[in-house]
Amino acid sequence: MINVEDSIIIHRPIGEVFAYVSDLTNAPEWQTGLLEVRKTTAETLGIGTQFTFIRKFLGRKLEASNEFTEYTPNKVVTFRTTSGPISVEASYLFEVTPEGTKVTCRMEMQPGGFSRLAEPLIAASVKREMRAEFGYLKDLLENPGETVLL
Repeated sequence: MINVEDSIIIHRPIGEVFAYVSDLTNAPEWQTGLLEVRKTTAETLGIGTQFTFIRKFLGRKLEASNEFTEYTPNKVVTFRTTSGPISVEASYLFEVTPEGTKVTCRMEMQPGGFSRLAEPLIAASVKREMRAEFGYLKDLLENPGETVLL
C-alpha cells in the first residue's frame, strides 16, 4: 500500500480554490501526467459524481474511472477509483488560513499484479509529481491569465 500526503498554501479565497480543484475536469491544466478528464454523470458536483480520466504514468497510458464518495463544499472532496489498474482513494482537504487557503491532498494507492513489485518507485514518483503539481496549481490560481508551464 502506498500513502502520500502533501499540502500547499494558495493565496486565493477558499471558495475559488475549492470550486477549481473539486471540478476534476480542470485537473489536466495542473497535473502533468493527466491527459484528459471527462465528467460522466449529469448531476452537479457532489457525492456520486463520476469521471473518466486518461493518465500517462511511468511511460504507460492508463484509463480509469472514479467517483466522489465525500463532498462538502469548501471543506473536502474524496474520490475512489471504480475501474483501472490501480486502486486509489484520494482526498483534497481545504482550510482557511490568514494567507488564503491551505489545500492538502491525501492519497492511498493499492497497486495490483506486477505493479506491487514497483511500489517504492511508484511512491517516489507520486510524491515528486504531487509536489510539482501543487506548485503548478498555486501558480495557476494566484496568477490567472498567465501561462503555467507543465
